[in-house]
Amino acid sequence: MTAPPDDCLARNEWICGAYLTSRRHILWDAVLQHLQLTVIAVLIGLVLALPLALAARRWRWAAGPVLGVTTILYTIPSLAMFSLLLPVYGLSAALVVAGLVLYSLTLLVRNILAGLRAVPEETRQAARGMGYGPVRLLVAVELPLALPAAMAGLRIATVSAVSLVTIGAIVGYGGLGNLIYSGMNTYFKAQVLTASVLCVVIAVVADLLLLLVQRLLTPWTRRQS
Repeated sequence: MTAPPDDCLARNEWICGAYLTSRRHILWDAVLQHLQLTVIAVLIGLVLALPLALAARRWRWAAGPVLGVTTILYTIPSLAMFSLLLPVYGLSAALVVAGLVLYSLTLLVRNILAGLRAVPEETRQAARGMGYGPVRLLVAVELPLALPAAMAGLRIATVSAVSLVTIGAIVGYGGLGNLIYSGMNTYFKAQVLTASVLCVVIAVVADLLLLLVQRLLTPWTRRQS
């Protein structure tokens, strides 16, 4: 009867410190790719969502099509979404980013639009009475007041993107999802658990950082609470 191996890697345990020390460079590269894909996708989504929300607020006839199309995009399963985008972007990181951008539009557009619509009309009238033009009114009054709702959408979109990046493993650009996928194929327990936990950590930290930014940018909400 042979004694069990002393190395937790050899025993293929779920929790293994040797995995962290021996694979730290692989983990670090995967985390960086995960963060890069998430940040780029969310920023592009935000850049696209703002004018869409403004158009939906400015022209009532545009609200229905904008919200309808973005909602339909969100209902497409992730694997189907990437498959539909594959002829355009090929097997590349751009494919994953494009899919994440389309998914983020629903959350961002709806929340930005809800925040803009929630600005009291008397506040707008008062600003116009003080000589505020349309651009100054938007930048100095409407967007700051819409910020809490917009930040709520941004937080949800970011956490959702952190999760969906893992699906990019099917094309080789999934950040930590690459490790989860390969670990599941080889039943490498420590790799699957470590990469999964890191995904959760990234999502929680990102949400807390955005919440902190929101509180710093909206001090009046703290006074109200």
